[in-house]
Amino acid sequence: MSSLHEGLWHNSESSSPKSDLTLDDITIVDQSLLKRAVGAMAIGNAMEWFDFGVYSYIAVTLGKVFFPSSSPAAQLLATFGTFAAAFLVRPIGGMVFGPLGDRIGRKRVLAMTMIMMAVGTFCIGLIPSYDSIGVMAPVLLLVARLVQGFSTGGEYGGAATFIAEFSPDKKRGFMSSFLECGTLVGYVLGAGVVAVMTSVMSQETLLGWGWRIPFIIAGPLGLIGLYIRMKLEETPAFQREAEKAEAVSHETTKQQFRETLLQQWKPLLQCVGLVLIFNVTDYMALSYLPSYLSATLKFNESHGLFIVLAVMVLMIPLTIFAGRLSDTIGRKPVMLAGCIGLLVLAIPALSLIRMGTVPSIFAGMMILGALLSTFTGVMPSSLPALFPTKIRYGALAIGFNVSVSLFGGTTPLVTAWLVDTTGNLMMPAYYLMGASLIGIVSVLALQETAKKPLKGSPPAVASKSEAHAILRGHREATEMDDVFPEGTVRA
Repeated sequence: MSSLHEGLWHNSESSSPKSDLTLDDITIVDQSLLKRAVGAMAIGNAMEWFDFGVYSYIAVTLGKVFFPSSSPAAQLLATFGTFAAAFLVRPIGGMVFGPLGDRIGRKRVLAMTMIMMAVGTFCIGLIPSYDSIGVMAPVLLLVARLVQGFSTGGEYGGAATFIAEFSPDKKRGFMSSFLECGTLVGYVLGAGVVAVMTSVMSQETLLGWGWRIPFIIAGPLGLIGLYIRMKLEETPAFQREAEKAEAVSHETTKQQFRETLLQQWKPLLQCVGLVLIFNVTDYMALSYLPSYLSATLKFNESHGLFIVLAVMVLMIPLTIFAGRLSDTIGRKPVMLAGCIGLLVLAIPALSLIRMGTVPSIFAGMMILGALLSTFTGVMPSSLPALFPTKIRYGALAIGFNVSVSLFGGTTPLVTAWLVDTTGNLMMPAYYLMGASLIGIVSVLALQETAKKPLKGSPPAVASKSEAHAILRGHREATEMDDVFPEGTVRA
């Protein structure tokens, strides 16, 4: 790696308004490194979420393999119960990997999470069925899911932090949106593989061995993702913090965790609220509703998967558009539009889905997908901006995974239980509306961060011309402060 002051970036502590700001105090982002970082995180995220998401799309089949029962609803509940169990350990993974990433580096921890996810998913494909080994089959499935959940606890917070710390302030929303594009690509690959399998395989073949294919694919995909991530540089923000931290290297992960909880409780609560609306919508639309179509509405399983597949493909450009738009008009207006849209359109969307025709299901799912895009495009840039560099990975990993575990990952299980218990097929819409109210409050309480430096970091720009423009603006502001000292009233 080249010298930090010879071509890659320039960086130092953020200066106060009245201090002398120089070119060396501004991060000038190297565009080739930025593209590599964004590409590596997006590709790695796609592979992670292929592993994690494929479970949802083959949930009905897994229920028959691991939880034999005369009731399809009971099978689906048991399968989603195992799905939700993985989310119980995600906060633990966040508490371990997050602070570790603040201490030893984002890149190394993200490599660890990639390995664990690939191993956990690959092992699911090797587990014998219930008919072969009895109750040990669902037990082993649960263990593999817990490994997946633990590794995922360190994935999103690290990947979002990595891209945010590499991005120029004015383009952070746009660049960070590619992280969720990676998630969608992973989901698309998972849904695509399962959709093709359910279309070309007989039910007997699918139950016998076909269901194992998407899980076994995770092995080689994990190795590819690991190679890509290990070729990256560390972020400039982390390198600066690492140099500063040498004098205080005695600080333990436990001390970091305590500092995060005591000093960052307000942004942590904001993070939980934002992640709640994001993930409830995500897991409802992309994880629960495909099974809702087949198990509850008795819609053809493969047709339902192809519809969800089409919606996710269309969400990719919508996600990028939302990220770019947030750089222009702000993060809050885009996310608020999504929250209000869910409150107003959840019932019409689910009513269209319940009509049971291909056009109506696609229209209802597309409404939810478009609204979800306002979150997928903006959250990856909004959440890292809540916390300072020193504890960004750890704080984000903890807040994100606590919220996902309590509200996001339990969405398929709770919604399936509500539908089964009440018999009311509109429960998914009511659930989304309740989450949207919490989302509105969380977004309104948020401080706008578009076009602003990350906490504890100097301005980050894409070129020297932008850096010089900031210097000119800084000098003008300093001159105004000299003319009008603090406390005077300006006409």
